[in-house]
Amino acid sequence: MTTARATTADDAPPASHYEPGVCNIGPAEIRRRRMAGHIGVIATLVVLAALIILDAPPVARLILILPAAGAASGYLQAWFRFCAGFGSRGIFNFEALGDSTTVTDPDALARDRRRSREIGGMALAIGIGVGIAAALLPF
Repeated sequence: MTTARATTADDAPPASHYEPGVCNIGPAEIRRRRMAGHIGVIATLVVLAALIILDAPPVARLILILPAAGAASGYLQAWFRFCAGFGSRGIFNFEALGDSTTVTDPDALARDRRRSREIGGMALAIGIGVGIAAALLPF
């Protein structure tokens, strides 16, 4: 009998090499992006709680787009093992935090920049969804 199981970024073998548009960060950078996602979620919840406590109008909850998009960006980058900022700048890192290597191939750089835009768009869409959902809450 075959069983299907969903895999997560934690289940996959650690990335060990650069693949244009696919993977540009190693385990240390992945942990950093995941932590950014955690911080973004906490910030989103704190701002939402403050807005509810202050009885701010529901439209004010649209401000949650920003921290929610930040959280989504962190998680997406960890999941895809791809740093959007690195991709835009044309670098990658599989070594210690703070180290980086420059991408010199124009085709690889184009693929990295495309992936960076995709991650940014996905994060923004998630942030907008969270902001609208928060604005529609009945309290």
